[in-house]
Amino acid sequence: MTNPPPGRGTLTAMRTRLGLVLVVAALAAAGLPASAQVPRVGSAAPEVTGGPWINSPALSLAALRGRVVLVEFWTYG
Repeated sequence: MTNPPPGRGTLTAMRTRLGLVLVVAALAAAGLPASAQVPRVGSAAPEVTGGPWINSPALSLAALRGRVVLVEFWTYG
């Protein structure tokens, strides 16, 4: 068995790392919707959207004002 030319293994490793970085970046970008808002201190919270709601009708921030709210969410993966 012969040894690979110098630098060949390094080039393959660099391509592998670059591919991994691109995949991670694509997954991160796919998980962030274009309408995502950056939270800012002192600004009002965005309205809660989505569904289906479990164990209650759909709620708004106005209906929850002054109450302690526990938000539990999860994903199936």
